[in-house]
Order: sequence, then C-alpha cells, then structure tokens
Amino acid sequence: MAHIVILGAGTGGMPAAYELRAALPREHRITVVNAVEYFQFVPSNPWLAVGWRDREAITFPIRPYLEKKDIAFVAQRVMRIDAEGNRLELADGTALGYDHLVITTGPKLAFDEVPGAGPEGHTQSICHVDHAEQAYARYRAFLDDPGPAIIGAMPGASCFGPAYEFAFIFNTDLRRRKLRHKVPITYVTSEPYIGHLGLGGVGDSKSMLESELRSADIKWICNAKVTKVEAGTMHVTELDDHGQVRKDHRLPFSYSMMLPAFKGVDPVAAVEGLCNPRGFVLIDEHQRSRKHRNIWSAGVCVAIPPVEATPVATGAPKTGYMIETMVGAIVHNIAAELAGQPAEAKGTWNAICLADMGDTGAAFVALPQIPPRNVNWFRKGKWVHLAKVAFEKYFLYKMKSGSSEPVYEKHVLKMMGIERLESRGTTSP
Repeated sequence: MAHIVILGAGTGGMPAAYELRAALPREHRITVVNAVEYFQFVPSNPWLAVGWRDREAITFPIRPYLEKKDIAFVAQRVMRIDAEGNRLELADGTALGYDHLVITTGPKLAFDEVPGAGPEGHTQSICHVDHAEQAYARYRAFLDDPGPAIIGAMPGASCFGPAYEFAFIFNTDLRRRKLRHKVPITYVTSEPYIGHLGLGGVGDSKSMLESELRSADIKWICNAKVTKVEAGTMHVTELDDHGQVRKDHRLPFSYSMMLPAFKGVDPVAAVEGLCNPRGFVLIDEHQRSRKHRNIWSAGVCVAIPPVEATPVATGAPKTGYMIETMVGAIVHNIAAELAGQPAEAKGTWNAICLADMGDTGAAFVALPQIPPRNVNWFRKGKWVHLAKVAFEKYFLYKMKSGSSEPVYEKHVLKMMGIERLESRGTTSP
C-alpha cells in the first residue's frame, strides 16, 4: 500500500486528488494538505474585486467533498519538507509521511521585490480571494472619491491575463456607474508590448488588445519597471527595446491593482536540489523532480523558462489547460510506478485561455506554448465572456462533485474547436 500526499488544494491539487482516486486501487491512501480549509476559484477574483461576485460564490469547504471520495484532508501549513525522510513537518508539530509527494502549491507572491507594493503597501491584488476582497473594499472607498487608476503587472510577472481582465472589468464597472469620466486609467506592464502575455504574443493579440485599450480609453506604458510605490505615486522606469532608460515616470493614482512576480513557496524552495533560484520545482518531461524521484509537481510552482528575453523581466504563464495536462501526466505516472511499470506520460504544454473583458472577452490558443507553433490563435467576442461564466460554474460543480473528468479536454477544447484546429494545423477555425 502506498501513501500519496498532495501539497496544495487549488486548481491543480483538487483535480489531482480526484484523478488519483479514480485511477488507483482503494488500498492506496491519498491525503491532501492545504494551508486553509477552503477551495478558492482564483479566475473569478477579478469579478470579486469589483463586487460582481462574493466570497461565498467562489469558495467552498474542502473537507466534506474530499472525504466523500475517501480522500483524507489536513488543513495545516507545511513548515518543512524532509525529502530524504519522505515526510512533511506541519505547523502543529506533527509529521506526515508519504511514498509519493505531489506539489501543487501555486506561487509565493513576491510583493517585497517592489517597495510599497501589495495589499500591505499601496497596491491591490487579485491573486488570492482575501486580496480580492480587500481590493473590493478599497474600490468601494475609491468610488466615493474617484481619481486616476493604475492597473498592470510588476517586473518579473508571468500571469498577465488577469491584469488585462481586471483593467477591462474595472473600466466596464465604472461606465455602468457613470463614473468612468472621472477616472483616467493607465495600464503599466513589464511586457515589451501590449499582448505579449509572457508568450511572445499569440496571433493578433498585440493589435487586438491595443485596439481594445484604445476603445476603452486606457493609456499604457510597456517595458515598465516599477521601482517603488508610495501613497498615491508609482515610480516607473520605462525602458526601450535595448534595455536602456527611455523615461522615468512618477504616476499619480487613487487606486492601483498590480500583479506581482511569483516565487516558490518557502518550504518547497528550501529543499536542497528541488528548485531553481526562484524556488520553482525543477522537473523532467514526466513532471518528476530531477533529484527526488518520488516528488512530482504541476502548476504555477514548476520551473518553466521564459519564452524569450525581454528588456524588463517577464515569465511564462501556466494556464489552466497546461496545468490539467501536467496533473494528468502525474496521475498516469504514479499509477504506472505503483503497478511496476515505467513512468512515460508527458503533459501537453499548450496555452489556452479565456479572459473576460467586462461585457466581452478574448480567447487565445498557443499550441505549443513556446514558438514556433502549430496553432497561433486569438479571438474576441461576447461569447468568451459567456464561456468564462459557464466555465466558472462548471469547474466549481466538478470540484464539488468529485469528478475526475478533465475540464479543458472534454469541454473547453471542443467549445473552441481546438480539436479541429490541431488536426488541420491551421491558425483559424
């Protein structure tokens, strides 16, 4: 009998638990360890930050749903991973042994890399449900005395889609409230150009997102290195394409939401030989640690090199479909190992994203994520907004029902016609 422990209960960890339970004989134990008692659907946080959702709509208690599937749950923060001893040391002083460890923790939010940034400083965040609630509280106060707003992504950021989403959602909500004329908005991003997305652009993402920003009357600054944030003022150094200073900006703001750079969480980053210098788990093509052969990892916490060098540091995003296929590979490989067979499954590192833009939306497909690509597709329309709403409802239903069915493979890909795109190797549906 083997004990598989999953560290992290987010959009990677919960599906991993359900898929492992479906794939493995019942004599094998599965335990999920998470720092908090609840699951949060992070893609809905931009809506929460303007009051279009509340916390109850996008969170639920983890324990009853896992235990219904004969999966144990431990709501404890992990203080240390003893990789040589195959055990986790927990915050309450207890320890939990494992035969296989699956790390799906997500990232540590590196607000400290820019002085004055983050919810403890002067900018808001939508990376966590608590932060999104705080952002909404700050937004309500802002509505009483509106002024300039800055939205975007800090140096080293890798998850740009939610920044664009929030900029457009913020714009839409202000228009509905008849306050948009009082709020100049500037989009400040470390990307070398609008629509880069950490992917070197996808299809017509540059021209289409520039057009959308112009239509929404949102100014932008690219190659932006935010150096410091003070109350009401953001210090930004804008670089040119050669990395030389083009202009120093002191931007006033009354409200700001800036996505931070990511790092690996502390107990994972501290394991010798497990991670790169940023704390992301170094894995082989089968999602297995290069040093510790019974440790596997999926999601934002894995090490993926940037798609290309940029004047201001940017990272490569890990989108939902990519995470889903990483998890699928881990499940197949652990099942194979326990059956005495070689671990040969690989994740499909393709990028597929649905981004809401308030009353419309944008979808992109990059197959594979790193150029050159077989599919390089970017589209917008109200259908994307509706699709993301539907996806939110279905994913939450899946997590509560304990379904092991892959969401993207069975639903999102078919909805977007990706099977046809892949088979034809073309860039249009």
